[in-house]
Amino acid sequence: MRIATWNVNSARARVDRIGAWLDRSDVDVLAIQETKARDDQFPASVFTDRGYEVAHHGLSQWNGVAIASRVGLEDVRVGFPGQPGYGDPEESEARAVGATCGGVQVWSLYVPNGREVDHPHYAYKLRWLKALREEGAARLAQDPDAQIAYVGDFNIAPQDDDVWDMAAFEGSTHVTAPERAAFEELVGAGFREVVREHTPGPGVYTYWDYKGLAFPKRRGMRIDFVLASPALASRVSGASIDREERKGKGASDHAPVIVGLDGNDGASVAKVKEAGA
Repeated sequence: MRIATWNVNSARARVDRIGAWLDRSDVDVLAIQETKARDDQFPASVFTDRGYEVAHHGLSQWNGVAIASRVGLEDVRVGFPGQPGYGDPEESEARAVGATCGGVQVWSLYVPNGREVDHPHYAYKLRWLKALREEGAARLAQDPDAQIAYVGDFNIAPQDDDVWDMAAFEGSTHVTAPERAAFEELVGAGFREVVREHTPGPGVYTYWDYKGLAFPKRRGMRIDFVLASPALASRVSGASIDREERKGKGASDHAPVIVGLDGNDGASVAKVKEAGA
C-alpha cells in the first residue's frame, strides 16, 4: 500500500494537476491539505472518477483537508478530540480529518502556520500541537498496536538542515525552539517520522516559496511529514518526495510525499486492494 500527503494549495486551481498526478503515481491513499474550498466546492469527481472514495472537510476559502482512498474509507472523523479553535470567540477551523483506509487510521493534518512569533496565531499553533500530542498519546496508550498515520503540512522545520539557510529564518516561525519542541514531543509520544531516513538531507525539501525563484535556486523547506505509530512504522518499506511535481505551470508550492508499506500482520490490506482492483 502507498500513502501520500500533499498540500495542493487550492484543490480547484490544481484539479488537472491532481488528476494527472494520481494517474501516474498509483497511490492508494492521498491525504490533502489546503484545499481552500467548502465541502460543496470541493472537486470530488477528480477522485471518484478514478475509483477513490473521498472525505473532505472545508468551511471556507481557507484551510481545508481531505482524504482520498481506493482501499476503503471508513470511520471518517472531522477534527480530533481536544482540537482547539482560533479567534475570540474561538471558532473551529478545517485542519484535521481522519479515516480508516486499508486498516490504517490516516489523519490529514494542516497545522496552523503561526504567522509571527508574537502573533496570537503562534500561541494557537502550539496549543494545537499540544492537543494533537495528547490525543496521539492517549490513542497509543489505549491500543499500542494501533496503526496510525499523522500526515500532512506541519509548518515546522524540525532540523536546521530542513531550511535552505537558517540565517534567513532568524526570528521567524517554523524554526523556533518551542515549535521544534512540540514536534519532538509528538515523536516522543510514540510517533516516528518515517520519511527522512529514506530521503536524507541536507538540501531535501517539500516546500518552495513562489517568490524569488526559490525553487530553481533550491531555497526550500522540509515541512511535510508522515508520522507513524510503532506498528505502522515497522511496515514502512520506503519513502520519496516527488520534487518533479513542483515544476511547471500551475504547480503547488509543496511537493507530494509518498510512503510505501509492506503488508500488515494479517491479510486485510491485500484483500482490500483486491476488492478495489
